Amino acid sequence: MVLNYLWAGFFLIAFCIALFQLVFFGDIEIFQKLVASTFDNAKLGFEISLGLTGVMTLWLGLMKVGERGGVIALFARLVGPFFNRLFPEIPRNHPVFGSILMNFSANMLGLDNAATPLGLKAMKEMQELNPDKDTASNAQIMFLVLNTSGLTLIPISIMVFRAQLGAADPSDIFIPILLATFFSTMVGLIAVALYQRINLLNPVIMAYLGTLLLLIVGLIYYFSTIPQEQISTISMVASNVILFSIIISFITLALIRKVNVYEAFIEGAKEGFSVAITIIPYLVAILVAIGVFRVSGALDMLVGGLGYLASLSGLNTDFVPALPVAFMKPLSGSGARGMMVEAMNTYGVDSFVGRLASAIQGSTETTFYVLAVYFGSVGVRRTRYALICGLLADFAGIIAAIAIAYLFFH
Repeated sequence: MVLNYLWAGFFLIAFCIALFQLVFFGDIEIFQKLVASTFDNAKLGFEISLGLTGVMTLWLGLMKVGERGGVIALFARLVGPFFNRLFPEIPRNHPVFGSILMNFSANMLGLDNAATPLGLKAMKEMQELNPDKDTASNAQIMFLVLNTSGLTLIPISIMVFRAQLGAADPSDIFIPILLATFFSTMVGLIAVALYQRINLLNPVIMAYLGTLLLLIVGLIYYFSTIPQEQISTISMVASNVILFSIIISFITLALIRKVNVYEAFIEGAKEGFSVAITIIPYLVAILVAIGVFRVSGALDMLVGGLGYLASLSGLNTDFVPALPVAFMKPLSGSGARGMMVEAMNTYGVDSFVGRLASAIQGSTETTFYVLAVYFGSVGVRRTRYALICGLLADFAGIIAAIAIAYLFFH
């Protein structure tokens, strides 16, 4: 219901602001831009879905190989005690736990292309357990909010962008992003747990979260002991080695168990095309709404208004030029990425604004995109409190990114 009102609100706000600009500022091109934006973003939504087809075909095929070979079941048993408490509606040792873990792992490694099809696979398996197919289940909401919080251990793509733009140390945003995304994930987890009355103080949950915290602290310590110029290279190599090793483990174990690997892959891959086609309407709908909201000037007005309020309150306003990334991030990943690059080009890749824009970009995931694509892929229409919790996680990540950037770079 919330997504319904927000989607309509994007169009109504865009119309009002565009009409204001036409009447009072004589901008005779504003409605032409809005209409052009609808066509451009409809085309973009289709192209993104089409681009996902190949990747989804690949990974759904590999997941079927892993399922037949027993690796997915092994992963499910490894995280079972933790996930059984976070997802109490899902039967113990269900294969979906393996899919969820694979999705989270790909996100942590910054491997977005692999994470999306793995996440869609997990959503499909959870939908099979969902008694009300039109309404998001508790398990689906928990999964999506943790997904949109975007816990990232190695922000490869952002470091690559910084390197391409000539940053003196492309990896200097590694620790700020790691900390910001950790805060985002924890707030998202706590918000959903409160809704679902899950006891996060359970010893098993605390043990797993404590282990994750130790891993993060260990990564921070390790990367602080090696030359800065090696961090980006090590991160990139390690992520891709881990990912390809997982693929090899799927195939190897399947061969050991005498599974016909090729046939298993083809069986799983056939699902990729149908899932990609299913998400086209949902993706087009959200991208078109976001596009007209942005083109109308609503986003610029929002940023300007917050900057004005910050100046009135006596706060330091050096963070304001990076706010477009913060507002675009929950709406559009490509839009936020473009604004991050624009900020780095305008103010300097090693400036405070450039580094803050990078930290915000890595602090959380694209909530509206994830909800539209993932829920759309399984036909869920009533998302309940998923959007509210996802936006709370986004807000926490962005605020943490700003505060940490001031601590590290200002």
